[in-house]
Amino acid sequence: MPFFIRKWGKLMDVSNLFNSNLDQIKISAIRRFDQEVSKIPGMLKLTLGEPDFNTPEHVEAAAVAAVRAHESHYTGMSGLLALREAASQFVAEKCDLQFDPESEILVTVGATEAISASLMSILVAGDKVLTPAPLYPGYEPLIQLAGAEMVEIDTTTNGFVLTPGMLEAALIANPETKAVILNYPSNPTGVTYNREEIKALAEVIQKYPVFVISDEIYSELNYTGEKHVSIAEFAREQTIVLNGLSKSHAMTGYRIGFIFADAVLTSQIIKTHQYFVTAATTVSQFAAIEALTNGKDDAAVMKKEYVVRRDYIISQMTPLGFEIAKPDGAFYIFAKIPADLEQNSFDFLIDFANEKQVAFIPGSAFGKYGEGYIRLSYAASMTVITEAMARLTAYVTEKRGL
Repeated sequence: MPFFIRKWGKLMDVSNLFNSNLDQIKISAIRRFDQEVSKIPGMLKLTLGEPDFNTPEHVEAAAVAAVRAHESHYTGMSGLLALREAASQFVAEKCDLQFDPESEILVTVGATEAISASLMSILVAGDKVLTPAPLYPGYEPLIQLAGAEMVEIDTTTNGFVLTPGMLEAALIANPETKAVILNYPSNPTGVTYNREEIKALAEVIQKYPVFVISDEIYSELNYTGEKHVSIAEFAREQTIVLNGLSKSHAMTGYRIGFIFADAVLTSQIIKTHQYFVTAATTVSQFAAIEALTNGKDDAAVMKKEYVVRRDYIISQMTPLGFEIAKPDGAFYIFAKIPADLEQNSFDFLIDFANEKQVAFIPGSAFGKYGEGYIRLSYAASMTVITEAMARLTAYVTEKRGL
């Protein structure tokens, strides 16, 4: 619909004056599907990636204390130094990474702004960005907005694991590549990488003049029993590490994220960051200090429960014929729809939602290589999950005429 403004008594149509790159961008398919099925009464939703746990009470108390202390003014653009010091100590202990809190860490408005600031700082028109696929759909719109192109690397034939060979072949085939995005543990597959796998990928990347944007927002939700391994340990000079507190501390609404990178890189990214947001919310930053210090192990309780939920879902879906690569992190199941059922993931889930009032997310929301799959979030209570699995079993049984 045209939008008009009045100028010198005339109505002027300005609807065609937007950045033309916006024409490629659509509202998130995940959000659109969630909104669509939310209209159905009695809906059980295993859709969004938001922990069902409350923010730890001691973190909430720190936020309340900050409000009462009138901590309501701007912080510096990089964020509170005390928070950056806490973040530096946290990744040193959890991931064996060393970043200078004064020059190599930026506090952002969630990991989403960290992604935006990083991509907008490095991309120009004509660049390409390589990503393992299926993948989180929040990257491509930002890449397109910068006039760049995302190139998906199909990992469906290898259990959703990117191999050095796949990566190198893509780099050779796309000499315009400016960056490689890694997201692990992965949304939507839950796949993560061990030390040897990450080191091998780093060895390939170090042969090329490219950035690595390593989205490690789920690093604390790792079920392998081993420490999370960041690619920054091996390719530090090329790597921009993104993280935050939304998943690890159930602080989605606090909007606290981090960028960790060499000082040469952060000195450039901060220019974009400052004009996007000025600084992250001050009260949230004080809560984050508490989360990263006294609450550094708060994710342990959630992890234990997530593993129980994950294993239950797999035990219920596998006998129905769904193929699942057992996730080693995050809180998602990415399941291949059985061949004898509807293969269009959107149509499959719309029908399921209408008939059984349960909502998952279509695999097509995660790129072209996600079609034929469905994503379930087990960041929902066991009560909801148990009922959802019962309804899925009934639905599949009825469709097969059994």
